[in-house]
Amino acid sequence: MSEGVLGKADIAFDATLLQNEAEAMQREWLVTNGIGGYSSATLANANTRRYHGLLVAALRPPVGRCVLLSKLEETLCVKQGDQEKRFELSTNLYPAVTHPTGYRWLEAWHMLPVPTWTWRVEEGVKIFKQVWMPKGHNAVYVAYCVLEGPKDVEIHLELVPLLAWRDYHSEMAATPSTPLAIWCETNRCLRLRLSQIEGITEAPIPLLLRLCKRDGQPYPAASFSANACWYYRIQHPREQERGFDFCEDLYSPGVFRVPVAVGQTLVVESGVEPLELPTPAESLDELGKEQQLLLTHCLDADPFEARLVLATRDFLVKPPEGRATVVAGYHWFTDWGRDTMISLPGLCLTTGKEAFACSILRSFAQFVDQGMIPNRFPDTGSQPEYNTADASLWFVLAAWRVHKIRKERTFLEELWPALQGVIESYWQGTRYNIHVDARDYLLYAGTEGVALTWMDAKVGNFVVTPRIGKPVEINALWYNALRCVAEMAREIGRAPDAQRYDEEAERVRTSFQSRFVRADGLGLYDVLDTPPNGEPDGTIRPNQVFALSLPFPLFDAAHPTALAILRTVQNKLLTPFGLRTLAPDDPHYTARYEGDVWHRDTAYHQGTAWPWLLGAFAEAVWKMTGNREEARRMLLPLSTQMEVYGVGSLAEIYDGSEPQRPNGCIAQAWSVAEILRVLRQLKVEGEKERF
Repeated sequence: MSEGVLGKADIAFDATLLQNEAEAMQREWLVTNGIGGYSSATLANANTRRYHGLLVAALRPPVGRCVLLSKLEETLCVKQGDQEKRFELSTNLYPAVTHPTGYRWLEAWHMLPVPTWTWRVEEGVKIFKQVWMPKGHNAVYVAYCVLEGPKDVEIHLELVPLLAWRDYHSEMAATPSTPLAIWCETNRCLRLRLSQIEGITEAPIPLLLRLCKRDGQPYPAASFSANACWYYRIQHPREQERGFDFCEDLYSPGVFRVPVAVGQTLVVESGVEPLELPTPAESLDELGKEQQLLLTHCLDADPFEARLVLATRDFLVKPPEGRATVVAGYHWFTDWGRDTMISLPGLCLTTGKEAFACSILRSFAQFVDQGMIPNRFPDTGSQPEYNTADASLWFVLAAWRVHKIRKERTFLEELWPALQGVIESYWQGTRYNIHVDARDYLLYAGTEGVALTWMDAKVGNFVVTPRIGKPVEINALWYNALRCVAEMAREIGRAPDAQRYDEEAERVRTSFQSRFVRADGLGLYDVLDTPPNGEPDGTIRPNQVFALSLPFPLFDAAHPTALAILRTVQNKLLTPFGLRTLAPDDPHYTARYEGDVWHRDTAYHQGTAWPWLLGAFAEAVWKMTGNREEARRMLLPLSTQMEVYGVGSLAEIYDGSEPQRPNGCIAQAWSVAEILRVLRQLKVEGEKERF
């Protein structure tokens, strides 16, 4: 039963696309290990980003990510009599040249259950490769199997490991000292000690490469020849486009030479020691079962929903000794409080992972400080950063959504100090001038030089969208948080608290309706009481959508402002792949997200379209009009996008104007989570707030 859904969810490409260099380079694949590490590159097997690598290990899970095994250079050797032909399967980018061009031999690629490449070379030899990671380990498996070949030939694989030892935000440069490498003939393994990485490790990194069979036994007749050298000036064009350094040198300790017969599988196992790994066969079987289990929660799903469900597993991480959390996006984001709380319902509640959602909420509750959850846990593993006005409010809403499904009083009582702490601290005032204005009961937030809302781009000391004052979505969230906490207070027998929060919420609603509504019929102001003169900000942005989409809308469907919001957003901000962050007729509108850091960050929330906002808008349309089909149709254009950038996932952002190119992270948690949550919600008849 589930296998049919898994088949529908698969994504496959043939030689027409794969042998087109531009098309194969544009598409990227990703596999993850559940503790923050990953493996990723392009379909052409070329690394086009500094973030690409076969083994990008999270050395301080879920952070401290470092590129260790960048790739394997693969050559297929076919010998007939005294003649040996060599077919280079790899692809690399060097200055002004692509070499080798192994993508020219690619016949097929498919995504499930793991990324799988098939090459067919001139001598009638067909070979495939698969890549996956064992859950909970900083390790990767790369499996090769010859599927077809003439009986009178000898076939060997030559594999050259290309190594780095660097933080994944940097590029590797050749060094005078190179790793110590020891080959063990008995176990067919190569042990290396990579130099420590400043700020992440305090000692050399023990890396293992082992050649084995599917059952984990050493692969017979595999040999290693030490031939240390550097591969110089490999190019990462995506980094060049982003205005960063883009040249890298990679180190090779030598070459593996392995005889392979038709039907025989070779597995290269690489990881950070000490390793206690399942066998490759066990690991692959475990992964398949996990995928099947996920899909049992959407047996009625179409391929789009099934792919979204499978994509959710990449973002949920739980190191053995660490906290449960959400990786905001691949490749460069870590866990952010705001992203985690927005994504939690879609990632967990639509996939039957309520217990994991509880673990996330518990872990963040431990870090509540002055009523605020952390905005970000830095990649170096240093102290969390508390610089967001909305993450704590999203935390309250996430807890309410989880409780609506689990209905566990003991869990609610456990979270109550953190939940009440958010409300009371915001009421009394906390960091960055976040406080309730006693004159109108609305929430004020902001100080110079700090960006506290989700529109948080900052270049040096320049805050692109400061939004100091009373932002519309912050106050919609404040109203919803009060209503949610009031409901939860009643659930645990705190009737006086519930009454107090409901009364405060009613005051907020009254003030919100009287102050945020614009006289020109364009919906809501974006920010009230902005410095220095306290004027309202009339910029047309998508943030007003949350006044309608959240669990407790601030306007009912009959209110003329509800229609005004929907009309304004649809006419000025809606695109097929997301909502623009600024109306195109605004003088500050930026149509393209491109160029160096300055140009990209100043475009980030000044016109760039965001898929996650499309979920909120579709939900608002449904709640205000009752039209489920129209809401669903708004989300469907994104289905095609799971095949064009990060294959099997959804991008972080798109250009605001046509042609809308995907950009930013290839796999973004809240893009996947919000679209999935709303799609699943639209299938639940009679319930406005299932997820």
